[in-house]
Amino acid sequence: MAIVAELAKIGHHNLAVSDITCGELFYGALNKTELRMINNDLDSIAILHINIDISEMAVDLVKTYCLSHKLDIDDAIIAATAIYHNAELFTLNIKDFQFIPNLKLYNMT
Repeated sequence: MAIVAELAKIGHHNLAVSDITCGELFYGALNKTELRMINNDLDSIAILHINIDISEMAVDLVKTYCLSHKLDIDDAIIAATAIYHNAELFTLNIKDFQFIPNLKLYNMT
């Protein structure tokens, strides 16, 4: 699994996820066992919480890009969180984020 290897290369201590990403992971759980595994994994990763600056930035991003790029609120909050924390965003959905200025996307190459 290339993704697992890449995350190992980044280093567990360098990983963080947004509140929204946590919610998306929990929502995608198929059963209680998977939900428990996700919860255990997230317990050891820094969680980047939403604040007013992130919220306002996300709303501005949606206002700017909802029609032209179909940016939804979840992805806008994730992007705004990364921008606010000056963090690179690791995503397999580059096309959903590549148009957002000031957002650094992690390059797996």
